[in-house]
Amino acid sequence: MTDKNTTFGSFSFRFLSKSTIIIAAKILISAGILYYLISSVEYNKIVLALSEANVAIIGVVILLGIVNIFLQYSKWRLTCAEVLEVNDKFKIFRSLFYGFSAGIITPLRIGEYFGRGIEFRDKSLVQITVATLIDKFFPLLMVASLGSISSLFFIYFYYNVSIYIVLSLFILIFTFFYLLIILLLSDRFWNSILFSKLSTSVKLKPFLEKLRIFESLDRTYFFKMLVISFLFYSCFLIQYALLVSAFSNHFDFIHYLWAGNLIMFAKTIIPPISFGELGIREGASVYFLSQMMFLRKNDN
Repeated sequence: MTDKNTTFGSFSFRFLSKSTIIIAAKILISAGILYYLISSVEYNKIVLALSEANVAIIGVVILLGIVNIFLQYSKWRLTCAEVLEVNDKFKIFRSLFYGFSAGIITPLRIGEYFGRGIEFRDKSLVQITVATLIDKFFPLLMVASLGSISSLFFIYFYYNVSIYIVLSLFILIFTFFYLLIILLLSDRFWNSILFSKLSTSVKLKPFLEKLRIFESLDRTYFFKMLVISFLFYSCFLIQYALLVSAFSNHFDFIHYLWAGNLIMFAKTIIPPISFGELGIREGASVYFLSQMMFLRKNDN
């Protein structure tokens, strides 16, 4: 009995030590990135940017924030009706904000899954998690598809990659996302021999099992979510572009939209190497916006 307790304690200590080391490393990486970013920007320029910021544009961004929240609510309301069979608008709205609050104070926003379930006590944690995963899948699809296409344009203009390579990659990416949507909506695929064979793969099985959630979804719901997610992502990018314009006093809107798209894509594909992803988005912003300014100077 003592040996078992000793073994279990040793295992727990090793597991705890490993987790502690990973968290500590992420905090150090976050601190290092933020320190580098802060030290590379002159304090006087920050104060000047804040003092000369365009208040009118910032006001527009705040108003768009209301639109942003409404679109997120619309997505979650559709998902609650489709997956959880809940139609109470006030419950859904409160659930969304509980999720926001819990997501802010937890690493990787994992608390959002629990937060959204507070209002739905008659639903299991598994049901809430599945609904939240579906709700977040569609914006992720927007980031992945539009971000990858923006990245192709970026490497073409900034790194002089052959147009033929860029076009080939563009066709490949477009085909991949087109086939993904078709497969998700196809009843034949889920019951086909191809799916059965793919499911036997140890690496693909966990991914395919998660995708199987979409088998029972209504097509009307699927397309509505695509449209709302596109509007939500567009609203977010417009807010970002307007904020950059407000603080830089340069209205290079298209380049700022492009930079915002690249930043979100970079943040999505980069593993969570820092605590709460602090510094990743900020570092990507500095890099891509610097490149955009360099391109604009060359064009002039």
